[in-house]
Amino acid sequence: MTKPLANRIALVTGASRGIGFATAQALARAGAHIVAVARTQGGLEELDDEIRKDGGTATLVPLNLTDSDGIARLGAGLHERYGKLDILVGNAGVLGPASPLGHIELKPFNDVMAVNVSANFQLIRCMEPLLKQSDAGRAVFITSGAANKATAYVGPYAASKAALETLARAWAQETANTPLRINLFNPGPIRTRMRATLMPGEDPTTLDTPEQVAEFIVPMCAPDWTETGKFYDYKTRTLMSFRPPA
Repeated sequence: MTKPLANRIALVTGASRGIGFATAQALARAGAHIVAVARTQGGLEELDDEIRKDGGTATLVPLNLTDSDGIARLGAGLHERYGKLDILVGNAGVLGPASPLGHIELKPFNDVMAVNVSANFQLIRCMEPLLKQSDAGRAVFITSGAANKATAYVGPYAASKAALETLARAWAQETANTPLRINLFNPGPIRTRMRATLMPGEDPTTLDTPEQVAEFIVPMCAPDWTETGKFYDYKTRTLMSFRPPA
């Protein structure tokens, strides 16, 4: 059986657990070679084991995404080895402090921005040339409903996701006349460690799993996906356009 993503190179950040882990697995099953990026070596090795069980392949990259030089070296390494990148899934993110804004110190705020915004900006800078070498470069960034709801007590996280959405939308407009397609994906409440940290009293069995979510991310990474600058809402299964505020 022909796999829809055969011979395609997919970079997935935050790949050691949760949505990133599941998405990397799903992309590998579809035929892509996975470049899996995460801080946790053990989680990456577990992912590699699962991908190999399914007959797929992966390159493991233990990297803290706050290391901007490390991201640049990764881009150079991908250029040297493959000469292109077909898929970028910007999934890595941190929740940060769950407190009133006035109670949060500057460093924890900056730490959230470093991972959720600045790292993705550096990925855009360093991976755009490689994605443009693909016949159908695709980028998907994982966002959150907190970005537009301005959810209380997770202000740094909400602000970071709003910034990420704006970055992705600006990039989509800048590349609209190229084969590159850039979109956002909002999973909503999912059975992840981050969700359990935020909502410790919630019954996780009432939530969908990362594996269920991943099945909806994979099509957005395929060459036949044509939309760009859009927002996929998993909860409603709806692809949305952004509109100015009323």
